[in-house]
Amino acid sequence: MSFETFSIIDTTLREGEQFAAANFTTEQKLRIAALLDEFGVEMVEMTTPCASPRSAEDIRAVLNQGFNFLTLTHIRCHRDDVLCALETGVHGLNIVIGTSPQLMQHSHGRNINQIIDLASEVLTFARSQAPDIILRFSTEDSFRSDEADLLRVYLAVAELGVVNRLGVADTVGVALPSQVFRLVEQLRRLTGLDVEFHGHNDSGCAIANACAALEAGATHVDTTVLGIGERNGITPLGGLIARLYTLNRDYVSRYHLPALPELDMAVALYCHLEIPFNNYITGASAFSHKAGIHTKAVLTNPSTYEALNPDDFGLGRQIQIGHRLTGWNAIRHRAQQLGLNLDDEALRAITRLVKSCADSDNISLQDIDRLLLQEARQCQE
Repeated sequence: MSFETFSIIDTTLREGEQFAAANFTTEQKLRIAALLDEFGVEMVEMTTPCASPRSAEDIRAVLNQGFNFLTLTHIRCHRDDVLCALETGVHGLNIVIGTSPQLMQHSHGRNINQIIDLASEVLTFARSQAPDIILRFSTEDSFRSDEADLLRVYLAVAELGVVNRLGVADTVGVALPSQVFRLVEQLRRLTGLDVEFHGHNDSGCAIANACAALEAGATHVDTTVLGIGERNGITPLGGLIARLYTLNRDYVSRYHLPALPELDMAVALYCHLEIPFNNYITGASAFSHKAGIHTKAVLTNPSTYEALNPDDFGLGRQIQIGHRLTGWNAIRHRAQQLGLNLDDEALRAITRLVKSCADSDNISLQDIDRLLLQEARQCQE
């Protein structure tokens, strides 16, 4: 189990660039990188420098900032890609090739034996060119690949003795947590190498699958801010943090959690998006309470209905009171916020009035404040 020792590889600047609404400028990439550095991710993966001249320039621009994270790039299993990437000075190469029947037939056209030969050649070449670089090999579409084929490829790569890490990728988001656990556990047991998990969210399992990978011993998890990426994206950084926080706050204690809201807001702005109302941690409703039973308990002890403490993320909770479900404890809390000392009978009467008004019309916080202040003045007369 790697919950205590895992590393985050944030790939907003690679996988995130594949999101339909993403077209980051160099300045925006530097801002995202700076926020990721403030948050404390261990590694940042960037678009292959082979994609375009500016992609290579952007890698160099990030490296020139001297951030604390290691900068990686994601490349095909080609010698030319290795040389192109090494010219940028990156700290690590993430080399990938597809192993599913679909990709073998319609992408690169190689069979498993040819994949093994190519991977052996390219990985050995990369290590010879850069003895100290971090080298990861991953299959693409791992969970639609034949298991026997997968293990042949991974074992052959491990036997080369040149890679630091193996990667598994749920490229089209079809894996179950049990499948992820099984594959990661096998790779850790059979090779002893670090294992990275990259999971897409097409069927809503990206966070669960990432946690299953960690349970099985994965050492690295790929994320993006807001989960952006190809199609429905991948494991969201905030979602992974929320999931691990609720298991044990210590699992995420090394990260600067208050940086997360600004990260989400920056990426949403650059992609011309609204942060979803139900987004993990930073959504408008994440710490919003409405029902009377809930608000009474939360006002007494927030942990009754909150597994996450908004204070840890530099956020606050909201108690909704302008509706028919409001309870008098919430009205009392609002009166206290306004510095008003009203007895229980008056507060209950105002609560009944709020419920009655809300049944037929919208009632704002200003309306409630007006009722409370009016009642306070009458009590003084």
